[in-house]
Amino acid sequence: MEKNKTSNRYSPEVRARAVRMVFEHQSSYETQAAAIVAIAPKIGCIPETLRSWVKQAEIETGTRDGVTNAERERIKDLEREVRQLRQANEILRKASAYFAQAELDRPFKP
Repeated sequence: MEKNKTSNRYSPEVRARAVRMVFEHQSSYETQAAAIVAIAPKIGCIPETLRSWVKQAEIETGTRDGVTNAERERIKDLEREVRQLRQANEILRKASAYFAQAELDRPFKP
């Protein structure tokens, strides 16, 4: 699966700086959303992008409920492992059925 090219448009340093700016200056604005709308053009992104960065930062710090990046990676790894194990089980089930049928087809030796 190929990553979206726009997902890496901004470096982690720029993202962290933008989020830090929102947290530091949100008291100067009526709402956090107003701060995001004001700061996003300074960073060179759209407000929705900055809003998602702020939301993820709040999840990572525990101030908002949600799945952290580490948890998301762990879930992806576990889902991949489950998929592989299911495939292995299906192969073993088919092999078992094949050999059981071969045993039944074999002539009886007294």
